[in-house]
Amino acid sequence: MRTLALNTQAAANGANQPERCILVGLDLKTLRAPSANGALQPSAEQSLAELAALASGAGADVVGQALQVRERADPATLLGSGKIGEIRAWAEAEECDFLLFDHDLTPSQHRNLERELKASVLDRTQLILDIFARHARSREGRLQVELAQLDYILPRLTGRGTAMSRLGGGIGTRGPGETQLEHDRRKIRRRITKLRADLEKVRVTRRLQRSKRSSVPIPTVALCGYTNAGKSTLFNALTSANVVADQRMFATLDPTLRRLALPSGYPALLSDTVGFIRKLPPTLIQAFRATLEEVTEASLIIHVADATSEEMRLHMEEVDGVLKELGASKTPQILALNKCDLLEPQQAALRVQREKTAASCEAVVDISARTGQGLDRLASAVDSILSKGAFVRRRLLVPYDKGGALSQVYEHGRILERRDGEAGIEVVAELERTLAERLDGYACKEAS
Repeated sequence: MRTLALNTQAAANGANQPERCILVGLDLKTLRAPSANGALQPSAEQSLAELAALASGAGADVVGQALQVRERADPATLLGSGKIGEIRAWAEAEECDFLLFDHDLTPSQHRNLERELKASVLDRTQLILDIFARHARSREGRLQVELAQLDYILPRLTGRGTAMSRLGGGIGTRGPGETQLEHDRRKIRRRITKLRADLEKVRVTRRLQRSKRSSVPIPTVALCGYTNAGKSTLFNALTSANVVADQRMFATLDPTLRRLALPSGYPALLSDTVGFIRKLPPTLIQAFRATLEEVTEASLIIHVADATSEEMRLHMEEVDGVLKELGASKTPQILALNKCDLLEPQQAALRVQREKTAASCEAVVDISARTGQGLDRLASAVDSILSKGAFVRRRLLVPYDKGGALSQVYEHGRILERRDGEAGIEVVAELERTLAERLDGYACKEAS
C-alpha cells in the first residue's frame, strides 16, 4: 500500500517540497435526497473541503479538486472514462505525485484507477491511516494503527500473478509453487494475529486499571467530539495538563486521564479521546476499541462541538453515530459549544437556545476553551449531573485505629461535620454510593 510520505522524495533530492496531489470526488445524485432516518447529508463539496484539510494536515500540497456528478458509481473505476482522461492529463501537467479520492475504493477499483490514470492513487481511508500513523506516540497507539493498516492492506494484495512466485524444489513441487502473494498474505495474517493478541493484553491492563479506579470510586468524564473541535484545549484548561493541542486534524490520538476538580470538592477523572470524523474507517473503530473503551465506561460524556462551524449539526450527528456504535449512546451527555468567543454574544445565545431545544442531552453550555469563558458553568453542570443519585449522606463513627477508612472519607468524600469522641471520630459526609456501601460497617443513624 502506498502511503503519504511528505518530503521523502524531495529530501533525497536535497529539496524541501511537499507532495503534490489532486483531490477527486464523486457527487451521486441519489445521495442528495434526505435519508430515510432524517439524518443530514453532507454535500460532495463539503466532504472535499474536509479532505483538503486532512491532506494539508498530512503535509500534502493540494493543487486542485475534480468532482464528477453521476447517477451511480462505475463499479470498475468509480468515475466515467471521460473524466478519468481529463484527470490524467491534468495530473501530468501539474506533475502530481498522487491522486487522492474522497471515497473508499475497492481493491479492483484501486488497481484499475492506477492503470488508467498512470499515477499513484490513495483513498480517504489510506490518508486517515497515514495521519494516525504519524501522530501515534504510545506503544498502544502504534499497535492500533498498524493493525488497522494491515486489515486494510490484506484484501488488496492481488493482481501480482505468478511473476512473483517461488519455484518448488522436489518431485511433485515443480511449477509455480507458492506465490509471493500467498507468502505475503500469510505473513500479514500472522502479524495481525500477533497485534490482536498484544492489544488484548492492553484491554486486560485497562480493565485492571479501571477495576482499581472503581475500588476507590471516582467518576470518569470523557471528552469526545469531531476532530479539531477543541477537545485537547478544553482538557488542558480544565485539568492544567499539557496535552498537545494543534489545529491539525487528529493531532491527539493517545488517551490521557487527569484529575478534574469540581466546585463541590468531589474528585473526578477527565479522559481525552481521539476525535471522530465523517466516514471514519471501520478498521480504525475496531483497532481503537481499546482506547475508546474509556468513552463506554465513562459516567458522563462531554460532547465538544465547534460552534463556529457551519457543519456543526452534521459533525454532531457523526459523533452520535460512533457513540451509538460503541454502545455509549445512553450515557448522560453535556453539549459544550466551544469557540463561542469567536461569535457575537447574541449569535452564541441563539445557538445555545436552539441546541437546548433540539439536543437530547442533560445540559448545553457555551464555552471558549481558549479564553476560559463558560468553563465555570461547564464544571458546575458536570458537578450537578454526577451528584444526581451518585452521592449519599452518611453519619459514620470511625474508631481511632481505623485511619485507612477515615482517609478514604477525606480523600473521596465531602466532610460536613466532624466530632472527636471517646469511641472514635464521628463524621457526617457525602460519599459516592459504592464507597458508602463499603463503609456501612461504620454507619451510625442516617444523617438528617
